[in-house]
Amino acid sequence: MAGRKQFDVDEALRRAMHVFWRWGYSEASIDRLTEGTGLGRSSLYGTFGDKSALFRKSLQRYAQTYHPLYDQALSGPHPSPSAVVAAYLQVTLNRIADPAVPDGCLLTVSATQLPALDAESQAMVRAMIGGLRSMLEQALLAAGADGQEASELALCTLATNKSLAVLSRAGFSNDDLATVAAAAARIPGSPHPGLGRAQDPRDS
Repeated sequence: MAGRKQFDVDEALRRAMHVFWRWGYSEASIDRLTEGTGLGRSSLYGTFGDKSALFRKSLQRYAQTYHPLYDQALSGPHPSPSAVVAAYLQVTLNRIADPAVPDGCLLTVSATQLPALDAESQAMVRAMIGGLRSMLEQALLAAGADGQEASELALCTLATNKSLAVLSRAGFSNDDLATVAAAAARIPGSPHPGLGRAQDPRDS
């Protein structure tokens, strides 16, 4: 039928997400996006709009893929704030260890390139980070932290999460990253609940 798309739109979006994830918005050129998705420029623009629109769709796809994992990990019940921190960072370690995706975190690399984004994309990045912080605060409160402790630990945990993403892109080993995460889980003063190196999906 005339006008019918002859490609998998969802798969093309997943590949575009990986291009932005690997290169960041600034270096994700249209040539890299067409090469990464396998689409011509006209198909790319006709399906997703301009580069900024495609970026926002990719960021939304990233959130839809990974944020439910954090939500599930934080749903508890958790015996202590330390356990909340550990559960959150374990999701990060698992994603970083996945060989099927780029190193780091799309949200983190996007935050580092905020000045290159348009206003709508900047607002989207900030809102997503704020949503994760709020999610952490609620879980910490449920695990017994008081209001100030929950606010401080949520911010510290979020910062550790972003640090792990940066360190992974710099080539730090999974063991090094697990050490950072385990140290962060000890901050509330309780023994950390066994944070360890993430399992490589190829071993399962």
